[in-house]
Amino acid sequence: MPDDDIHRVPIEAAIDLHAFAARDVVSVVEEYVRAAVAAGLTDVRIVHGRGRGVQRGLVQAALERHPLVEAFWDDTDAHLGATLARLRSAP
Repeated sequence: MPDDDIHRVPIEAAIDLHAFAARDVVSVVEEYVRAAVAAGLTDVRIVHGRGRGVQRGLVQAALERHPLVEAFWDDTDAHLGATLARLRSAP
């Protein structure tokens, strides 16, 4: 695939998962955390939405297993439903 077909997405301190299919959420979170650490971010916000808590559970389970995540907690100020995470430095 030529380089001009590759779309580079800037890594910011927050990601909104509403644009992703539910089946992709875990892999998106895992890749986002790796990219955020590589970009030098130490704290990130992952917007997963409100509802029955299924998406929140998937996000937090992925964060709990991720070796680059130091800690995570609910963003109680988020009206859209979000989780905040503190990331470890790149090894």
